[in-house]
Amino acid sequence: MPITTAASRLGTAPFDETGVVELRANWSREDASQVIQAVYRHLLGNDYLMKSERLVSAESLLRDGHISVREFVRAVAKSELYKNKFFYGNFQTRVIELQFKHLLGRAPYEESEVVEHLDRYENEGYDADVDSFIDSEEYQASFGDNVVPHYRSFVYQAGQRSTGFTRIFQLYRGYATSDRTQSAGRQSRLAGELGRNQASSIKPPGSSSTDTRKGNTTPSKSLGGSTPFGGQDSKLYRVEVVGGVGRGYPRVRRTNTAYLVPYEQLSAKLQQISRSGGRVSSVTFAGN
Repeated sequence: MPITTAASRLGTAPFDETGVVELRANWSREDASQVIQAVYRHLLGNDYLMKSERLVSAESLLRDGHISVREFVRAVAKSELYKNKFFYGNFQTRVIELQFKHLLGRAPYEESEVVEHLDRYENEGYDADVDSFIDSEEYQASFGDNVVPHYRSFVYQAGQRSTGFTRIFQLYRGYATSDRTQSAGRQSRLAGELGRNQASSIKPPGSSSTDTRKGNTTPSKSLGGSTPFGGQDSKLYRVEVVGGVGRGYPRVRRTNTAYLVPYEQLSAKLQQISRSGGRVSSVTFAGN
């Protein structure tokens, strides 16, 4: 059963086929490796992880059964790896939003939740604030000791608020996008909405939640309306680019552009975008 009839457009289609990742009884080292990958993917917001960045010691403790999935999540959330990607250099409210997303699988429901965590960080420090998420009754009820945190707001569960479904789309920009490469940068996505106590409309991955300047909307088709099909049966991917510049345009001109690219041309297109100074904000499956 799809999460919504607009699952493909909203980028939630992959979750229809992905079950909960759990380290169950009589698990093997291979099962532990799959859990480790799932934790990295969820907590790091689909960001690329180099081999040298992995938490080798914490991984070994999990594979040997000395710590639970919950404690491995704690280790990742407190690591310099996580801090370098999401804590240092970000606005504090943005950090809190990401921690709600990564550790509880939802968006903040109200401003008081964000304020509470900001106060705890100021008075007790970063580690204490991470502990408050992972040691909470909500985390225990949702994930326990052996389930990898996942997005819960896509499907209604007891105790959740309806605003959580719409607000998660302010933080979630598609299955293949990274939390560090989005058009809104390091700014908060929900501060204004939470301050006004208003519920947002759903923002699909192809739209920007903060940048509403004229001319910066992302088209639904490739530039100029042309589609670079590689064949009738080719799988197409929608590549959204921020800040790209074309030949003949000054470097100060920034544009938001979307391309439909067949799978066999995807690697070459990404390299071209990188050479032109663009930044890929998302890559999503667009159909056959």
